[in-house]
This record gives sequence, C-alpha cells and structure tokens, in this order.
Amino acid sequence: MRVIAILVAIVLVATSCSGDDGRPDVYSAQTASIGESLAMLGWNMSVSNLRFDADYVLVDVEASPAKDGAPHAKPEDIRFGLYGALAHPVEANAVGGCGDVTSLDLKPLSAPSPDRMTGTVCLGPLRDQSQVRGVYAYSPHDRIADTTVAYPAAFPVGLLPTNENDAGLTVRTTSLDAFRADGAKLEATALGDPSAFEGKGYMLLGLEIDGLAPRYSDDSAKRGGPLMVLVAPSIPGRGISHACDVYGSSVLVLPDSSREGVQVRASLCTQGEINEALLYATVSMTGTHASLWMRDVSQ
Repeated sequence: MRVIAILVAIVLVATSCSGDDGRPDVYSAQTASIGESLAMLGWNMSVSNLRFDADYVLVDVEASPAKDGAPHAKPEDIRFGLYGALAHPVEANAVGGCGDVTSLDLKPLSAPSPDRMTGTVCLGPLRDQSQVRGVYAYSPHDRIADTTVAYPAAFPVGLLPTNENDAGLTVRTTSLDAFRADGAKLEATALGDPSAFEGKGYMLLGLEIDGLAPRYSDDSAKRGGPLMVLVAPSIPGRGISHACDVYGSSVLVLPDSSREGVQVRASLCTQGEINEALLYATVSMTGTHASLWMRDVSQ
C-alpha cells in the first residue's frame, strides 16, 4: 500500500507541474508576459516596455532568427495588434506602422539586416487604453493547411449570409463603400456605367464576426491556432488610399478570453484593379499561428 501511495503522489505532482503553467489558453495563441521572448514564425521575438503616449500604445520589439540559416517570416509580413476588451480591433504592420506618429520621439521598428528586427511598434490611435491587456503578433501569410473558407463579397451587396459550420464563426457585412482610385465614391447606380469601372479602385468593408467562445476555443485547439479574416485583392506596400493603409486587409480574431462570446467588428480594405477589387472581391477565414504577450498572464 505504501508503494501505491508513493506512485499516486508522483503522478499527481507530475500532472500538476505539466498541466498548468499559470498561463491562460487564449484561443491557442502561445502566450507570454510582456518582457519575455517567444519563438514565432522562425524568429525569437521579445516584446517589452508596453506604454501609452498621447493616443498610442507603444511596445519595443527585438527579434533574431530562432535557428541560423533557417527560414523566417519577412519583417514586412508581420502584424501586431492590441489584445483586450476593445470595441474595435487595432492592428498595425510591424514595419511602417509608426508612419502616422510624427509627434513622438521614438525609433520605429526596422530590419537593419535580414537577421534582426529592432525598434518600436505603434498601435492606435486609441482613446480608451484602459482595456488593453496585451499585444499579439501574427502573419497574414502564415496559414494552417486545410482551414480556409472563402466567400464572394461583391459591390454593392457585400457578403451573403455565411454558415457557422464552415469555420465555427459567422461573418456578415455591416457597411460597404466603394471608390475609384481618385477618391470618387461609387454608388450602386454606377453598375450601369461601363466607364465607372476603369483603372484602379478600392472598397472598405465593415464586417461583423460572431460565434460562441467555447466552440471557438475548441476549434482553435483542433486547428492549432485562432482564425484570421482576410480580404482580397490587396497590394503590398503603400495602398491606393491611406484608408487602406489604416484598415489593412487582415484581422486576427483574438477577442478577450473573459468574454462569453466572439464579437469582433472590423473594417478591411480590398484594392487593386477596380473590377477585381469591387466586383470580384473575396472574404476568407483561415487558421494561423499567433503569439500573445500579456501585461499579466495570471489575469
């Protein structure tokens, strides 16, 4: 009996040590405290010194390849976002995300060499900074195989109703505004004018992403990561409109884990050849790997 008791004690200790490291499972995004380092997308990346200045949230980032000679994501392909009970997602590109922040003395994140990232990431503007619990990172180019569903989103209607069984979440259009490259807004009556769809253009889509938190958590665990919502077509670098630079073409679905449901309201931009961007646009959901740095992982 004494031997059995000792064995039971050993099993209990091993289970308690391996099954609970004090870090919450936030939709299967790997999680660390602000100031710690995580291995992501081929990089060893640390996020530190989360602070608020003016209407922006700032963090300092240092990254180097996880393995010498191994592939890693391009710095310009990485996006950062704010985690917490926010009314609207706030994201920015790792490189170039501080372009609108001209009043602050900082060194924006850059990649001085292919094997290093260093500098500050700017996220905002955001007035209610009390809801910010952390910062996440992901790449729109990092897609988990066999997890993608796509839907047409044509001007002037947008998305047709989606089925929650496709990916565990539903997406619907809440607003849609279409523009020519010169900024001229197009109304539905433009469909009868062939000359209206010449050259380049862009479309701003307001999207509502909903679902049940327990199901989304289970589905994320099965996939190996949360979902991101992407719109296409898009173009790299500076967009046709500054609004496209601000909204972007992707958003990570990583709501505050304390909420009972998934309710994300996002604005995304399609852009490019005007027919492709307005009449043949798509909205897709796909699994990805994400990293999250929290101000207090015990929260």
